[in-house]
Amino acid sequence: MPLSGAMLAVSAYAELSTALDLGTGKAPQSLSRQMSLKNGTAAGQADRVFSDRRTLAASATEDLDLAGVLLDAFGSAITFARIKGLVIAAAAGNTNNVVVGAAASNPWATLLSSTGTVTLRPGAFLAVGTGTADATGYAVTAATADLLKIANSAGSTSVTYDIHIIGASA
Repeated sequence: MPLSGAMLAVSAYAELSTALDLGTGKAPQSLSRQMSLKNGTAAGQADRVFSDRRTLAASATEDLDLAGVLLDAFGSAITFARIKGLVIAAAAGNTNNVVVGAAASNPWATLLSSTGTVTLRPGAFLAVGTGTADATGYAVTAATADLLKIANSAGSTSVTYDIHIIGASA
């Protein structure tokens, strides 16, 4: 089943200001990136997507198998060979943090290395996109480098997070 389109956009804006003798000085600063992908497996293309809201019990962890275990919205198994976009967002109502990365075995290491992690505090999010000129993306190797670990940082309460993965099968 073809992917009819995918887009990932991130934008940041801030404005510094200071009082001057005869007015106010302002320095607006912004950074925006956007990636639109068409159906396929080459540069600027993707053909797989996984999206879910998940909850982990206190102190729980899960390894999301990026090669053959996750199911798409229609119940079909997804095998990613390359990840082109990833968004993970911790629920604002969480008490504990959501920790991403460092699976004990077969870690998906092309983004964070095999031991690297990112801690998402309540309400925080992580967004990564490869850009439309990148055909490689972040490689997934079935059975040896395909597990994305997600963990609840503490034993007091459960955590909820949303995840959206855009990638290619080849």
